[in-house]
Amino acid sequence: MGVMNKFMNFLGLQEEEEIVEREKFPGQEELDFETPSFEARKNTRGNNVVSIHSQKNVKVILNEPRSYDEAQEIADHLRSHRTVVVNLQRVRNDQAMRIIDFLSGTIYALSGSISKIGGNIFLCTPDTVEIQGSITEILTEDPDYNRMR
Repeated sequence: MGVMNKFMNFLGLQEEEEIVEREKFPGQEELDFETPSFEARKNTRGNNVVSIHSQKNVKVILNEPRSYDEAQEIADHLRSHRTVVVNLQRVRNDQAMRIIDFLSGTIYALSGSISKIGGNIFLCTPDTVEIQGSITEILTEDPDYNRMR
């Protein structure tokens, strides 16, 4: 057994192989055992694969910028593969447009996505997060939502 196999056994990533030695008797013919095909061996080994990233804590950042200067902080979160919910209700409309333009460029460069989830509230996600569905369709049908706008 090689050093690498011992190390993999220690970590629990590989099962120990049992070595069975058979005693050869005089006059006994040697039996020809079939070796399993490559596909069969590949499928049995596939169960030992463990994803390192599956146990990573996922963070969602809630950000309510009060000026354009805070847009770079939001972009830094996106570069760190964190999802950011941005509430632009506390900034002037011209600054909100500049922040969205800046974040749109950042998200495009990172292959992420941006979605509007409410009035002046946006969901910015890196490329590792997929967004499905649309909230705006549900909100526009709600009579309470139309009165608030």
